[in-house]
Amino acid sequence: MKRRQLMGYAGAGLATTIITSLGSRLQANAQSRGGSLTVQWLGHTCFLFTGGGTKILVNPFRTVGCTAGYRAPKVAADLVLISSQLLDEGAVENLPGNPKLIYEAGAYEFQGIKFQGIAIDHDRKGGRQFGKNTAWQWNQSGINILHLGGAAAPISIEQKILIGRPDVAFVPVGGGPKAYNAQEAKQAIQVINPKLIIPTHYRTQAADASTCDISPLDDFLKLMDGMTVRRSNSDTITISSGNLPENGAIQVLSYKF
Repeated sequence: MKRRQLMGYAGAGLATTIITSLGSRLQANAQSRGGSLTVQWLGHTCFLFTGGGTKILVNPFRTVGCTAGYRAPKVAADLVLISSQLLDEGAVENLPGNPKLIYEAGAYEFQGIKFQGIAIDHDRKGGRQFGKNTAWQWNQSGINILHLGGAAAPISIEQKILIGRPDVAFVPVGGGPKAYNAQEAKQAIQVINPKLIIPTHYRTQAADASTCDISPLDDFLKLMDGMTVRRSNSDTITISSGNLPENGAIQVLSYKF
């Protein structure tokens, strides 16, 4: 199966250009280097992954509704992955520099890292309300990463095969019409069996109370009672293959308002 060509954008909106030569220079494969991966939470489902000489930004948002009180995630990155073009996970217009962008399901490669975008319904109506969500799977600094974006449908056998077993899974837990609620998140976690779970897409003090329809993190944590919960007083953690819990744990990051 021919690998899809990587799509990029020129810094304004979603205008795209095709990169036609990834070339042999990509053989300095960051995936195989190991080492450590730094993960920074920028609010909602937005994270910055730094490792192996590459910075990857996932799901930059516009500050409205449930993200109204977060700072706009205007950070420099080499590559941007988005799960959809909704405002809470696909606002790429004002990002600095000229990062490349991937926004559709498929197989890609960038700077020696292979990415798999997996289409999962963005609602509980077969995608008829919010369309498809793209979950992203890749290996960076020796860490297998899965970012489920705004998944709202159960994970099928075919999707599970593409996902494999993540070292770290970023799972929406706050519900609403376009992402897993706590019970659905628990079911997805049971299917993919990640070593470390980082919850996303839940209500914080950033939310505009009049327009935000998602639940707080505690609803999920109560349902996962009995699982180890690690709490950080920072928005950033460093992960290596040697400090991953084999039997599963939840990592909660802090956002400094």
